[in-house]
Order: sequence, then structure tokens, then C-alpha cells
Amino acid sequence: METRPLPSADEMYAALLARDAGYDGIFLVGVRSTGIFCRPTCPARKPMRRNVEFYSSTHEALAHGFRPCKRCRPMSVAGETPTAIQQLLDELAADPSLRLRDDDLEARGLQPATVRRWFKHHHRMTFHAYQRASRLAHALGSLAKGRAVTDAALDSGFDSLSGFQEAVRRITGRAASASRETMLVHLSRVLTPLGPMLAGATEAGVVILEFTDRRMLETQLQRLARKLSCVFIPGQNAVSLQLEQELAAYFEGRLQAFSVPLKPAGTEFQRAAWRVLESIPYGETRSYGEQARLLGRPSAVRAVARANGDNPIAIVVPCHRIIGADGTLTGYGGGLWRKRWLLHHEGLALA
Repeated sequence: METRPLPSADEMYAALLARDAGYDGIFLVGVRSTGIFCRPTCPARKPMRRNVEFYSSTHEALAHGFRPCKRCRPMSVAGETPTAIQQLLDELAADPSLRLRDDDLEARGLQPATVRRWFKHHHRMTFHAYQRASRLAHALGSLAKGRAVTDAALDSGFDSLSGFQEAVRRITGRAASASRETMLVHLSRVLTPLGPMLAGATEAGVVILEFTDRRMLETQLQRLARKLSCVFIPGQNAVSLQLEQELAAYFEGRLQAFSVPLKPAGTEFQRAAWRVLESIPYGETRSYGEQARLLGRPSAVRAVARANGDNPIAIVVPCHRIIGADGTLTGYGGGLWRKRWLLHHEGLALA
């Protein structure tokens, strides 16, 4: 099995001490004194630097004689949705009108506080807020299909028409009857070997794909909402399902060119810069200067770099294929270690 490049040992040890969830799925740590290997987020007492080894896969750790930790369960998929919570998500997908309260969670053997924390971490909202968003999403979808306002409200689990009207006005700024054309962006989590990503897609195309640990992600979503005058709702549509399938094929080495439709929101210059990024073939790189020349703006190197930094669709719009003119790796929103991993995955030998 091929060994993937890892961040530096100092960076990984710092992430281990901080229990940094952004590195979950990126490396594993073997503790010589116990013979156990763990995730970087393991709650166990942290070992001294001299007692640890770092590995890129469970296969590697097992091959070196370490056994999996029973506390952090490193053999499970990083970011994987717990079975009990997945059952909740499936129930809500099947019937968005459900209203599960804390006592309903407890009847299922779940601690409401644990569920709340999981949803806050992975969906940027509490479980109860997620339920409300699901009801509203279902209702707005019904309106878009031509259903009457009253039918859309009651079929989606709203107790009253006035309550529905207020919820719609609070989200869209308009009355329900005037919200039929509201753009809906479906937000979902996508698990990757580089950690969970947040995907957002309309019926027309992908508008955002970012690593969930990226700084300023909340601000990025707020800016996107203003640019598109859209509403974010939990769930998937045909476009986000296609994106998830193509990402899986890319990481498995079966796909080199994405075909999922893209609809990034940006200025004319930004969109032109991103189209140049899309034209860079798999396994090749360009410098910022080369990108500027391909754009027809050879003196706009700094502006091109800023546009790349604002690219809202990671990997599919491959800003990771832009490197320094001298061949060195330069900035990447997801972290330079992810950039190195992606280029290595595409077959590039890096210094």
C-alpha cells in the first residue's frame, strides 16, 4: 500500500497535543510505551514526543505492531456519522414534519447534550435547529413546485400558517407567497481522506466545497448567502450526490476530470481566474505568473493569487495545482500539507 506524505513531525505532535480535529483522518500516532495507535483527537493522556511514531494509515500502524485504541477507535472512518445519529437523519429525511424532543432522544438511548454538540460541530446548528431547517426546506421545496402556501406549511409540520409565514420571512426576508423563487443551497458533509468537507449545491451546480476546519468558513457562508440571495438548508440534491460520487472516485484514483456542474459566485475576474484553474490538467502544475498569462493579464499576478485564495470550490477547481515560480509550494486555504498530499496523489514528485 502506497504511503501518503504527512505534515512535519513537529506539526503533527502539536496537533496531537491540541487534539486538533482538523488532522483527524490525516495521520495516526503510535505510542511505543503502550503499543497502541490513536487518532490525533484521542482524549487519552498525551505521550512524550520521544515515545510516538506517526503513520498515514491504519495498515501502516498495524504493520508496525500497534493495536487500535479502544477509546478513539481509529479503525472507524474519520468523521463518520455515528449509527444512532444517522438513524435520526434518516428519520428526518423520510418525514421532515417530525418533531423530536429531548425526551424522544432519551427514549432512543441518546443524551440530548451529546446530540446537540455533534450537530453543532458538524452542521453548524443544534439538532432542534436542524429539524426546523429541514421542515422549512421541505416547505420551500413544495412552494417551488407550485403547492399552495397552506398545504406547504401544514404538510411540512408547521403548526400554523402564521408560524410558517414568520419562519419564511425571517429566513428569506419575504412573504411565503413571494418566496417561490428563493434559491436553495443544499449543505451536506462529505468524508474524504483529508478530513470532512462541507458541500453546498443548488439544482444548477456546486457553489461551495470547503474543508470544515477552514478558518472563516462561517464568514464565507455569510458572504455567499449575500451574493446569491440564497437560503442554506441541510440535505442533498442530484448535484451534491454527483459531487460526492466524483470525489470518491478521485480519491480512489479512478477519476482525473470532474464533470459535476459548478456555479461559483464571484466577480467576472475571479470566475475567469477559476476557469484557468479548471483548465490545468490532472498531474500538472502552473505558477501564478503562468496563470496570469493564460488569463491574458500577465501583470495581474497578485490579483490572480487573491482570486485563488477566494476560490470557494476546493479540489474540483484545483487551486492546489498552482505553485511558486521556483517550484516551491505556496499558500493553500486547506493547509500546505493538504496541498502536498493532493499533488502527491496526482503523481507529482515534490521536493
